[in-house]
Amino acid sequence: MCGILGVVGQSPVNQLLYDGLQLLQHRGQDAAGIVTANGKTFHMHKGSGLVRDVFRTRNMRSLFGNAGIGHVRYPTAGSASSLAEAQPFYVNSPFGIVLAHNGNLTNTDELKQDMYRNDLRHINTNSDSEVLLNVFAHEIAARVENATLTADAVFGAVEAVHRRVKGAYAVVAMIAGYGLVAFRDPHGIRPMVMGATEVDGKAEYMFASESVALDCSGFKVLRDVQPGECVYVTFDGDMQARICAENTQLAPCLFEYVYFARPDSVIDGVSVYQSRLVMGEMLAEKIRRQYADIDIDVVIPIPDSSRQSAMQLANALGLPYREGFIKNRYIGRTFIMPGQAVRKKSVRQKLNPVPLEFAGRNVLLVDDSIVRGTTSKEIVQMARDSGAKKVYFASAAPAVRFPNVYGIDMPTRAELLATGRNDAQIAAEIGADAVIYQELEALEQAVQSLNGELNVFEASCFSGCYITGDINEAYLDAIEAARKKGKAASEQKEEDNSNQMVDLNLNVAEQNLI
Repeated sequence: MCGILGVVGQSPVNQLLYDGLQLLQHRGQDAAGIVTANGKTFHMHKGSGLVRDVFRTRNMRSLFGNAGIGHVRYPTAGSASSLAEAQPFYVNSPFGIVLAHNGNLTNTDELKQDMYRNDLRHINTNSDSEVLLNVFAHEIAARVENATLTADAVFGAVEAVHRRVKGAYAVVAMIAGYGLVAFRDPHGIRPMVMGATEVDGKAEYMFASESVALDCSGFKVLRDVQPGECVYVTFDGDMQARICAENTQLAPCLFEYVYFARPDSVIDGVSVYQSRLVMGEMLAEKIRRQYADIDIDVVIPIPDSSRQSAMQLANALGLPYREGFIKNRYIGRTFIMPGQAVRKKSVRQKLNPVPLEFAGRNVLLVDDSIVRGTTSKEIVQMARDSGAKKVYFASAAPAVRFPNVYGIDMPTRAELLATGRNDAQIAAEIGADAVIYQELEALEQAVQSLNGELNVFEASCFSGCYITGDINEAYLDAIEAARKKGKAASEQKEEDNSNQMVDLNLNVAEQNLI
């Protein structure tokens, strides 16, 4: 999952982009980048780490221009440690194009071969975003006449992108000397919202992964970019939009509402905060119906994204709601940290229990979801160590049993706690007295109840049904094989580095003895 941002303004936008990316920081902590446009010249700075660490005053001063795009990365394709894969990406033909992408392509290998054999374009990294940029650039070039770009050419290029590219993608791009392009895949899997403001009678436009980036930047939300839609804004502020795909269908990712998005965002007409309240009500109803025999003394959320669900659940069941874990806000979100070892080590640094809320009580812990189970197991143990008599664990989302291929880093079945296990086995695995999952139908109803126009959702990690229709067992097996190979290579690299450090220390010791 990544966060993207695009702005066309009437004055310098570097500060707007910086502030906007900080508001989207929860969507990716691995790398950040900004590109601004000043006439026909691009100015770029990107690097590994948080927004506040990547951009210093000297970097900000060099980002000239009244338009720009930004990106925060959470890697799902390519390498988490490769600075070369930080976005935005740039190509110099035609005109010069920069692009930032949120999502994941499902036919990347096929596109790479097509780019090499037919389009004569070189892909330099393992990132699917670079592939997407080159497809877009090639289609733009095919429609340019006399070195002049028209809106029809832009829309035609995006139509071709939709025909060639499969998977999930929300994109902001800039074409040097012309304007900003924003488009969304035909299923609308990944979110994108657009807003506007007015300065001295002239319009400014902003596009972002979540509405919170617009709200806090002084932009009024206009609407969501529609599935298959392309919005083209020239650097002069003229805006045009067109649906560029056939058979579009809005099928937003359910995990956005469960976990990824900030609660103060509105995505596809649904308040994330309100959807999580309804999830809590739905979960309370299931407990009433199926778990009336369990004795619960207190409901405690796992901060932060489960708070709304836990609060409403406790209210619906007439139970006390307590904050039993204190979160260290200087530790990142464990689920989006690259590497299982880093994730496991960070849990106890991130959360610390308040023993008073656990001692001698039957506790119902509420989390947004259970993915790998590593964090859940640690949290249950913390509750027991703090004196809880019984520990029940509730998830506001259904059991995650299948890989997600549309931009969430859970690609292998072996890494998912629920795959091949029933609820009793899952409870035993994490050390809980019982595990209570939300039903998928209830989760869908929770979101749909806030926007009746939403009839279909991307819920593959819960159901195993892939909305794009191009995912089969062979595809999933290939992903898992590639991931295992990459993991082995990474572990070997760590071992080599460790051995080098041992050799270095021995050499230093020998020098000291001489």
